[in-house]
Amino acid sequence: MTKQNGNDLLTPSIEDIDMIVFDVDGTLMDRDGMPPGMVGLMKETESRGVTISLASGRTLPNLTPIHQALGLSGFIIAENGGVLWDGPKGQKIELRANGDRCRESIEWIATQMPEIDPSGIESNRWRETEWCISGPHDINAIRELLEFSKWSDLRVVGTGFAIHVTERGINKKTALEIMLPRRNVNPKRVLSCGDGLNDVPMFELTGYSIAVDDKYDRVCSAAMSHTTRMGPRGVIEILTRLNAK
Repeated sequence: MTKQNGNDLLTPSIEDIDMIVFDVDGTLMDRDGMPPGMVGLMKETESRGVTISLASGRTLPNLTPIHQALGLSGFIIAENGGVLWDGPKGQKIELRANGDRCRESIEWIATQMPEIDPSGIESNRWRETEWCISGPHDINAIRELLEFSKWSDLRVVGTGFAIHVTERGINKKTALEIMLPRRNVNPKRVLSCGDGLNDVPMFELTGYSIAVDDKYDRVCSAAMSHTTRMGPRGVIEILTRLNAK
């Protein structure tokens, strides 16, 4: 697959990939859930020898039911690379960061920006390696506050669904650099698919990458191709093309 020109979706041949790594929110599902046909296409793709894995900003308890419902054989990367789990291969849950400092930093930021609710999004009750808040807050202002605080080593990432505060070096790319060798999968034979800025690092690693939303120029320019339909329907487009080849 070469870099896309124009509006046509470019996909690799299914024989050229060993794994697909999907983001979840805005990619596999939106506020309406998953579109009809998603489960069947996932199963068809895996039956042809392509393992499907998940890499998301969601927590592991949020992702495990999705992984099971889709019948996937791949691994799970949760919390934007902070939590790793390969249940199908019997590997234990691995935490790559301590989320306590991330939570403390947000609690302090909330004293400087009263409009921020430090309790953050509901799933924080299960979050172990980062802390998230929602709302249209000024990410640059948060970054500036952190830069001159005792939490200056932390990183702020906006995904479109939430604002994540995490340790530096924790992202989907560095997580894949750990997980792919454990599966003996060459990154050049991996297709990554997502819609947000937190997906750009894994686009930079994998041999093939497709964006399913054109909201962010940086995401579109980092991906080798993009779908003509947005979000989960773009995933349907990708899987249909792959299985037609």
